[in-house]
Amino acid sequence: MNRKILVADEDPEVTTLVAHYLETEGFDVTSVHDGEVALKKALNQSFDAIILDVLLPKLNGFQVLKSIREHIETPVLILTARDDDIDRTIGFEIGADDYIAKPCSPRELVARLRALLRRTKKSPVSRPVIEVGNIVVDCAQRIITVDNQPIELTNAEFNILEMLIKSPGQAFSKEELTEYALGREYTAYDRSIDVHISNLRNKLGHNSDEEEWIKTVRGFGYLFNS
Repeated sequence: MNRKILVADEDPEVTTLVAHYLETEGFDVTSVHDGEVALKKALNQSFDAIILDVLLPKLNGFQVLKSIREHIETPVLILTARDDDIDRTIGFEIGADDYIAKPCSPRELVARLRALLRRTKKSPVSRPVIEVGNIVVDCAQRIITVDNQPIELTNAEFNILEMLIKSPGQAFSKEELTEYALGREYTAYDRSIDVHISNLRNKLGHNSDEEEWIKTVRGFGYLFNS
C-alpha cells in the first residue's frame, strides 16, 4: 500500500511539482493551499506524513502544527523559505520532526521524507523497557514517563533519547545522533540536534543529583548522565 502524504503550501505551482514528484516515487498525495484546510484534512484523514509550509494563509504552518500536535503524532516535515534558526527552533519546539528549506530539490525532499518515515516506523523487535531513575522508556510502544507521568515527545526527540539512554555514559557525536534520529547526514552549522536536546532537557528535568540527564560533551556531542 502506498504511503499517504499531505502537502500544504500556499503556492499551487509548488504543490503540483511536489505532488508530481512524490507520486512518481510511489506516494499518494493530497495537496492543500491554506492552513484551515490543512488542519481539517490532517485531523479527519489518515496520513503517514505531512509536509507543511510555514507561510500558509488563514492559519500559518506553526499554528497548524500546534493544533495537530494536540491531537495526533503524525510525522511532520516543515517546509520553510528561510534557512535560519528561528523557523527551525519554533518548529521543533511545537512538534516538528524535521525541516527542509525552500528552494529544495525534489530528490532532497523525497530523501528527507523517506528518512522521516523510516525512523518513525514502530518495531517491537528487541526494543525493551528501560528504567533509569525516575525515567521509564518503553521503546516498543514509544512511551516515556517521568515520575510516573507521561511525557509527550516528538519522534525525533524520542529517537535521540532512545539512542542515549540505551548506552548511558557513552558519548555520541552530533553526526551519529543526526543519522539515527533524523535519518540524514549532519551538515556544518546544523543546530537541529541542539534544539531537540534543549527541548528534551526541559521535558526530562533533573536527576537525583540535580544534574541534567543529558550532558554536553564539548566539541563532540552528548551523553546520557545516569
